[in-house]
Amino acid sequence: MPPSASFQDLIVYSDEVRQALAGGRPVVALESTIITHGMPFPRNVETARQVEDDIRAEGAVPATIALMDGRIMIGLADADLDRLAQAEDVMKCSRADLTFALATARYGATTVAATMMAAHAAGLKVFATGGIGGVHRGAETSFDISADLDELARTPVCVVSAGAKALLDIPKTLEVLETKGVPVIAYGTEDLPAFWSRSSGLKAPYTLNSAQDIGALLKMRERFPGHGGVLIANPVPREHEIPRDEMTGHIDAAIRKAEAENVRGKDVTPFVLGAILDLTGGRSLETNIALVRNNARLAARIAAELV
Repeated sequence: MPPSASFQDLIVYSDEVRQALAGGRPVVALESTIITHGMPFPRNVETARQVEDDIRAEGAVPATIALMDGRIMIGLADADLDRLAQAEDVMKCSRADLTFALATARYGATTVAATMMAAHAAGLKVFATGGIGGVHRGAETSFDISADLDELARTPVCVVSAGAKALLDIPKTLEVLETKGVPVIAYGTEDLPAFWSRSSGLKAPYTLNSAQDIGALLKMRERFPGHGGVLIANPVPREHEIPRDEMTGHIDAAIRKAEAENVRGKDVTPFVLGAILDLTGGRSLETNIALVRNNARLAARIAAELV
């Protein structure tokens, strides 16, 4: 059951998650920003339920995490999912925003960092997402670096992603992860994935080819106190990818637009993603959904190795 934490009284488990944890079944954490900041209603709810069903089909239980009514929800019932998906002015919560949203009883959608915090406090070891944040282009002058990287360094949760979001400076993101002691494992490939594309053009630091091998790594890592998380980079299915050469032009154009409109801080990623959606005629969203579902299935198989 959950490790000791001073905010355990703020955690509310869904019935499905509570029963799974009590019965020793695998549980996979899911973030909620894809619901509130990724797409409009009702597509957001439909996608969230698809991802949850993908996890159940692999024999695990999904735990979508969000902040509602001053509580940390670990798993959302259907009514709560609908309520969050239609809520207005939902905070996008990273580590810095989590306590503010709770103290003010605001709706909060959790990013990678906040989801890792909540998952660890709830006793969950595996988390599926789309892509992590990282070092933004031009960070040498803007200092714009995602809190996701620090969270991976400190919080022992396995994050299954399609790599870092391709709009970032991926080489610098890799360097920071290495400095912080975070293993980056490409699944089934020696090329580091780049979110919409199966390859970033960079060689992955490590490669593992099965959920069993990843589970063995996580079990070994648990034997060393003080280690943080592990990042699994799972390439988008080939039939859904947008090739890197094509995406590079779209990303550059979207970033130029953000700079021209003086978009800064945590607003950069959603702005650029929205611009890329327009530039690709909606293809980027379909690829995003495909990779999230693909990551959820792998995360469920990894979680099964840990129970």
